[in-house]
Amino acid sequence: MSEATATSDPQFLTVGEGDAERRIAFIIREAVSKDRSPTFVWLSGYRSDMSGTKAIELDRLAGELGLACIRLDYSGHGLSGGQFINGTISRWLEEALAVILHTKPESIIVVGSSMGGWIALRLAQELAKLDTAPKLDGMVLIAPAPDFTSELIEPHLRKKDRVSLAERGYFEEKSEYSPEPNIYTRALLEDGRENRVLTGIIETGCPVHILQGMKDPDVPYSHAMKLIEHLPADDVVLTFIRDGDHRLSRPQDIERMLSAAKGLIH
Repeated sequence: MSEATATSDPQFLTVGEGDAERRIAFIIREAVSKDRSPTFVWLSGYRSDMSGTKAIELDRLAGELGLACIRLDYSGHGLSGGQFINGTISRWLEEALAVILHTKPESIIVVGSSMGGWIALRLAQELAKLDTAPKLDGMVLIAPAPDFTSELIEPHLRKKDRVSLAERGYFEEKSEYSPEPNIYTRALLEDGRENRVLTGIIETGCPVHILQGMKDPDVPYSHAMKLIEHLPADDVVLTFIRDGDHRLSRPQDIERMLSAAKGLIH
């Protein structure tokens, strides 16, 4: 497969049935060799997609190293079908798992940003339940936001937000990254409670490298500290970036991400 084809031609996978059916877009960069090297898997954050800077840079690194890379858009994001307002952690997790099982990599290194970090942790739990699943070789979590609905949103709901949730089923919040407001639905909040991971030890079965900005206005660095308490300590590295924001998309931040991902290759 040519580099152009590998990095720019989306494929589509139908996930779900009936009213829940949606067409999920994903892009695969094929590995140059068949030496059982791991495949990078990119998991985007809330309202982000596989065309973002970090996703593209991870794919570029895969190309440099001759490795495979899988990127996907959750339903309601990017090139995928489905309505964003119908999205939940369970749905987006189901889609990520479906794409991985469909593409059948032997082993994977998952790189998840913000909400993608939550989905990465849930993905580890779901893969562990399967008899035939790719081996999880490592995780890079960038400003991870596990349980953000119950930990970071619900405790700060204003009266007007609660009224909007009750009357309309969602509330809106100004976004610092888009002219369009963020939308948080009642379904997302309720489903988030069912997908919490900060309730006990999270058995990832692999090394984890967390990158966290200390000037992150969306996910405070104390949240990364809380996550550490739930991960087996021997296999976890936490890198604080003193002047880092939530996106961690500056050249020096990208370099840290790529270095962390390379460091997990055996």
